[in-house]
Order: sequence, then C-alpha cells, then structure tokens
Amino acid sequence: MAGQVQGKVALVTGAACGIGAACAEVLAREGADVLMTDIDDARGEALAATINARGAGRAHYMHQDVAEEARWPEVVAEAERRFGGLQVLVCNAGIGIMVPSVLDMSLSEWRRQMAINVDGVFLNVKYGIPAIRRAGKGGSVVMISSVAGLRGSAGLAGYSATKGAVRLFAKSVALECAGARDNIRCNSVHPGIIATPIWEKIPAGMGGGRNAPIDPHQLAAAGVPIGVASEAKDIAEGVLWLACDASRHVTGSELVIDGGMTAGRIGSIGQR
Repeated sequence: MAGQVQGKVALVTGAACGIGAACAEVLAREGADVLMTDIDDARGEALAATINARGAGRAHYMHQDVAEEARWPEVVAEAERRFGGLQVLVCNAGIGIMVPSVLDMSLSEWRRQMAINVDGVFLNVKYGIPAIRRAGKGGSVVMISSVAGLRGSAGLAGYSATKGAVRLFAKSVALECAGARDNIRCNSVHPGIIATPIWEKIPAGMGGGRNAPIDPHQLAAAGVPIGVASEAKDIAEGVLWLACDASRHVTGSELVIDGGMTAGRIGSIGQR
C-alpha cells in the first residue's frame, strides 16, 4: 500500500546512515516530507539529494548534534518553515560504547553516551511535541531503543542504561500525551543485531578481547534464533507502521524487531 504517510512531515535524527537513513528513505517513499539531521554532513546531504531525485516525499538535511539544546529550536523551526508543520518524530541518533567492563568506562564516555542517547531524545520531545501540537493534526513519536534496553548486556552496561531509559521515557511521554488528548502517540522500537555501520565505530579490542572489527553477521549466526542479522530497512518498516495511521491505537508500546533474541534460545533443555 503506497502513500502510508502521505502529507505528513517527519523529523529523523541520526539520518545520514544506518537505521536513520533507512527511516528517511522509507518515510519519503511513502509520501512524507523528511527533515534529516546528523553530524555526517557529506552522507546526509547525499542521501537527501537521492531522495529528492526519486520524486516521492521531499527531503532536506541539516547539521545537528542532538545533545546541543541551542540547535533544537532552529531545526524544528526549519521543519515548520520548509514543510509547513511536523507530525512524526523519529528519535534515532545514538552511539554505542563497548568496554570490557563498566569499570573500564570513563565518566566522560558515560556522560557523552547519556547526552546523545538520552538527552538527545528528551530534547527531541521537548521541542518537537509542541510543533506537532501547533500543526494540529496529531502525530507519532518513535524512539529507537534496543534489545539492550530490555535485558542486560555485558560490556554494554552504559549503553543498556541509556536504552532502558529511552524505553520508559517513551511510556511516560505516551501517557502525558494521552492525558492531554492531543492525538500524539509515543512508542519505542527495539532492534536486535543489525548490519549497520555502527559496528565499524566500536573500537577494536573492546568486544571481549577481539582485535578485529565486530562482524554482526557472525554475531547473529551465533545468537539470533533465525540465524541472520536484520537490515536497517527491517527496522524502518516497523517505524513506518508506527508513524502511519494504521497504528492509531498503539501508544506506550514496545515494538521488538530482533529475530527472536528476546524470546529465548532454540533447543530443548540440556542441549548446548
């Protein structure tokens, strides 16, 4: 079904690559106008040009560090000026820092990860929801969490803390919006192992003694019940559903897209 978000305006953070890029492409494919933000200007501008060349929804790219509050009013104002309003927030920008133990993590690393993964989502809501209310058409807030926000993960304690925070923040925002009767829904998405460039950004040697980049396909073969890593587009299709009117009665929920990771393990008791 084409045109699932026709006439809607979406703001996607961390949109230059990975899940954010896939979300921008899928939302535009289905008719949305998309304001993309990131710190990777070359990739972001190139993707916006590609989307515009396809001729479905429009796209525009802006440089943004989501942890810097001063930039947020400018970004939201640009969405309103350029596209006439705002209906969809995809809070995607995030980083992952893996360490052998949380005891090896510096306070500056902890704070930077918190600033991007949690503060950035808070600021998205603080400035984005008033814009959705101004547009008067209701809307959808989609926060990208992780399976690491549903269960613990050795070596990723700090990351899990941020994604767990996002999970419960989404539920609280959903309840506030429901109480305000503003027709704004808020949900979290929980990807598992995804083949995206984020794995290339985790320093070698951080993954349990590894001295080579982490291969998500190898991880998935060993730890995902269906045996394969997901692609960014798999997550983007879930985001599309939450952004469109087909999910109009879904709020405060968790959409888990993990190939069965959180369901358990394949095999009977006693098998290894």
